[in-house]
Amino acid sequence: MLSVREALGQLLDAARPVPDTETVPTLEANGRVLAEDQRATIDVPSADNTQMDGYAVRAADCASGSATLRVSQRIAAGSVGEPLEPGTAARIFTGALIPPGADAVVMQEQCEVVGDSVTVRHAPRPGEWIRRRGEDVAAGAVILPAGTRLRSQELGLAASVGLARLPVRRRARVAVFFTGDELAMPGEPLQPGAIYNSNRFTLRGLLENFGCAFTDYGIVPDSLDATRATLREAAREHDLIITSGGVSVGEEDHIKPAVEAEGRLNLWQIAVKPGKPLAFGDIRRKDGACYFIGLPGNPVSSFITFLLFVRPFLLRLQGVSGPVEPRGYSLRADFTLPKGDRRNEFLRVRVNAAGGLDLFPNQGSGVLTSTVWGDGLVDNPPGQAILEGDLVRFIPFDGLQH
Repeated sequence: MLSVREALGQLLDAARPVPDTETVPTLEANGRVLAEDQRATIDVPSADNTQMDGYAVRAADCASGSATLRVSQRIAAGSVGEPLEPGTAARIFTGALIPPGADAVVMQEQCEVVGDSVTVRHAPRPGEWIRRRGEDVAAGAVILPAGTRLRSQELGLAASVGLARLPVRRRARVAVFFTGDELAMPGEPLQPGAIYNSNRFTLRGLLENFGCAFTDYGIVPDSLDATRATLREAAREHDLIITSGGVSVGEEDHIKPAVEAEGRLNLWQIAVKPGKPLAFGDIRRKDGACYFIGLPGNPVSSFITFLLFVRPFLLRLQGVSGPVEPRGYSLRADFTLPKGDRRNEFLRVRVNAAGGLDLFPNQGSGVLTSTVWGDGLVDNPPGQAILEGDLVRFIPFDGLQH
């Protein structure tokens, strides 16, 4: 079996960004991936302006630390002041342009106003509380490189330089289906031996979080012919097929032989717990091939292997060029694990009030409550026991689901 690192490396080496691009309004680009570098068309700020409500002055006029000056004008944000006469001050408000002649701003808390005069109880340095033109962004600079996945802050930066539309990769097209004659949908009568298909809800939610255009083929019967037919149909117009269940070695597990008949299987079984029977390959079609990832059927295994393997693969598929591997942090274990598993185990844990990690008592691959109770995962190496107080690698769920 491949290690987690080896398996993820193979997936990312195989991933190729979708080739098609489109231009969308910046207001509608949240979660999309830039297809081209974006450059600033203006300086930001576009002119020197004040960071504070206060008084624009000449620093030399206030060198005494207690200078009384006539207030010669009032400058609000969005208006342009007159040149500042020596020996005077301009009342100025946050964001307003610095008038010619002024070289400092004194915050209003350091000033006393009597009539049309102000006493400045401070000796400002030239440049104090002034935002200089272009200090945030210089015109012509690359502000967002190609391959950036756009979040709210990137959209704000694009808007700040006047970019109304952005070139982005098209959304990844993903097909998803679920195998198992025992599966039923919530709202249906639950027959003896049947279970509700929770994976359908979990995986659809994750695909929505990542902005995929997906087709849900629902529950496919446990037969080789039905599985092959669904793979062929799904491969025609999708970039990736994701399945849940049927990837083990039982007589009713048809995913592996179906993929081998309709394409090829490049990876099968990983030294990970939960989630060993994960599969990766591709399905043939007229114009090439469609990627395939088969997830285990146990709900925790399906959820965790999606976060660890499908998420980074999807991000690469959508054109993200930066790091996509799960990010971990060192935190203190407030629990003991007397014996590590022979596989790389991912334990469901929660951050407690003392800043340490508590372990969910039942780490079974079917215990979905552990994923709701927990804040994230401990990435525990093969054979590694954990003693209370040890530092462990913690991967928060918040950083894996968007």
